[in-house]
Amino acid sequence: MARCTAPVDGHRSAAAAARCPACRGRRSSRSYSTYDPSRTSYRGGSSYSGSGGGFGSSSGGGGSRRTRTGRTVSYTPTEWRTVEPFTQKASEQAQAHPDRRDLFLCHAWDDREGSAKELYGHLKSNGASVWFSEEDLPLGSLMIREIDKGLRNSRVGIVLVTPALLRSIESQGVAEKELAALLSTRRVIPVLHGVSFDELNNVSPLLASHAGLSTKESTLDSVAAKIAAAAAALPAA
Repeated sequence: MARCTAPVDGHRSAAAAARCPACRGRRSSRSYSTYDPSRTSYRGGSSYSGSGGGFGSSSGGGGSRRTRTGRTVSYTPTEWRTVEPFTQKASEQAQAHPDRRDLFLCHAWDDREGSAKELYGHLKSNGASVWFSEEDLPLGSLMIREIDKGLRNSRVGIVLVTPALLRSIESQGVAEKELAALLSTRRVIPVLHGVSFDELNNVSPLLASHAGLSTKESTLDSVAAKIAAAAAALPAA
């Protein structure tokens, strides 16, 4: 009998499944790099089914949560499939690691005083605790060591995907190293801002395989509220 060549978490692409002697010709249960421009979110590699479990609708509809500041946030079904797994992880990790911050914000150096700072402000105003290099890197500290510590002490990572971040990944800058560490945790939410899914997929197919949110048809504040509510893991009022 032919043996499957996939790793534990499945084939990384449809092409890989097609080459596998055990899986070729079999319809995969995963979806790859599908983008719906009519939504404010996109889905990549893993297709989340929204199993309920006290964290949202199990009927395929969108869920709702509230931030720690009391703001109620509603999600479309597609958005809920993106954030529901992280909502559950946030709840579990808050119990196992109560001292960790909700989120680690990965961004390009060129965005530190612009969109990254704006996103950080929106997350904070919605009650999320965030590790942000511009606020958390002590003067005179070793940047890579402090970033490593921030990653270790955060429950979920956000990657702010901008044109500057794509350039940083291609040049293998600090953001690329942060991204590599975040991807290994499989607790990553990409936030596309001024970048299309196709552009991200061309530069980092692995990051594009993670479900995320986009500001294409939404504001950065709205996306931040949805992430903050998912991190808080609080039911809607």
